[in-house]
Amino acid sequence: MKEHKNLIESIERLPNALSVAVHGLSDKQLDTPTGDGKWTIRQITHHIADANMNAYTRMKLIATEEKPILKSYNQDQWAILADCKSGPIESTLTLIKGLHERWVLFLRSLPETSWTREGIHLENGKVSLFDVLKLYSRHGESHMQQIVAFRAKMKW
Repeated sequence: MKEHKNLIESIERLPNALSVAVHGLSDKQLDTPTGDGKWTIRQITHHIADANMNAYTRMKLIATEEKPILKSYNQDQWAILADCKSGPIESTLTLIKGLHERWVLFLRSLPETSWTREGIHLENGKVSLFDVLKLYSRHGESHMQQIVAFRAKMKW
């Protein structure tokens, strides 16, 4: 299906686009909140990796198990842990690059019949493999655009 292909291509493009979005920022810029009570660019970058690792795992569970339980996580609590709040972004950009290479390989290998397989998310109920693909292909792109817009607003 063409929609699957486009969504997978979005996941494939994200690592490079995110690297460009954060390129050249100083620690002070990375640690500037993007709004009142909002995360910093550093936290957003680390959050993308955290969220996408969870998404990749959830998708593999859905593809390999019958109606697996998909646990949620407290993203706001993760964002204040030391690795997200103050950790260097270089290792996270490398992690995202490798994760997305594997994720795209996995997604492209799935037979068409896999996309309707479902898991049970503890907060959202039934979710199909295609639902997760749609959500996370847009999720990373949305955060990357948030960074780009904030940089433009700050005129860095």
